[in-house]
Amino acid sequence: MKIIEVIADEGHRDTITSIAEQHNVEDIWYGIPGDDGRVAIRILTSPTQRQTVLDSLQTLLGTSGDSRIMVIPLEVVLPRASDEPVDDSKPASSAAVSREEIYQKVEKGTKLNSNFILLVILSGIVASIGLLENNIAVIVGAMVIAPLLGPNIAFSLGTTLGDKELLWSATKSIFTGIILAVITGFAIGVIWPYEFNSPELLSRTEAEYSGTAIALASGAAASLSLIAGTSGVLVGVMVAVALIPPAVTIGLMSSIGGYEGALGATLILAINIVCINLSAKLVFLFKGIGPRTWLEASKVKQSRTLYLLGWTILLALLVLMIYLSSR
Repeated sequence: MKIIEVIADEGHRDTITSIAEQHNVEDIWYGIPGDDGRVAIRILTSPTQRQTVLDSLQTLLGTSGDSRIMVIPLEVVLPRASDEPVDDSKPASSAAVSREEIYQKVEKGTKLNSNFILLVILSGIVASIGLLENNIAVIVGAMVIAPLLGPNIAFSLGTTLGDKELLWSATKSIFTGIILAVITGFAIGVIWPYEFNSPELLSRTEAEYSGTAIALASGAAASLSLIAGTSGVLVGVMVAVALIPPAVTIGLMSSIGGYEGALGATLILAINIVCINLSAKLVFLFKGIGPRTWLEASKVKQSRTLYLLGWTILLALLVLMIYLSSR
């Protein structure tokens, strides 16, 4: 359970109370109005209630400049709420966390700042050395450091919500991160004094069908973990569908003129990115994550089919390339 705290003009109190009662929330209470005429109202909600309550409150207070809506997490609520039958007459998201909470989590991963850049470069250095020395533990460490999974999930969420700002921010982070990783790999390759023949490196130059299935499952797991509020799963996903190792492999192989190997690594990277975005999009749709208003949902619906069709066609072309390259 979580608390939705609303700070609004006292004149809205009765309407907010009605909204809470309409959605059968667990509890509601409010304090004394302040000198500015605003009152703090707290609503205790379960996961199934939270999204619809938030939508109703935003519809009511969306144009009010002096109102605030906050979601406050709770560790324990006592006594425990009794299980009550759920009203299925109204369509609702099956997400354990609200749209706004998911947005807040993924939006942080799209910020193209010094921390993001340093993490990509450092993970690129670690991954390059791990690949060249055939050290799996070091490679796994680089996968966990790398911040490239977040922007890809954010891109899928941006298309789901029709949020152009989130889309643009995620796109910049994705391309910047990949370019930095490739450049880092190239730089390490130029100064590396030994052979480029480790099994771990060479395995990143040949795309396989199994990698496609792993990437699809991992993208779905990443988005599902956000929706379910179990973000700890993301560490495992970062390892399963790594983006940094194939990106630095492109740079490493290019530094010695191994363009065929670099092309294979590019194919692996492209497959991972396409699969993450396609499966994440499908999970968001399946779980009922979408825009708040009917008008926004109508606009997004127009591009949804094209988006899914585009990623599906691109994935089919990449799988065809795997088939052709293996002949």
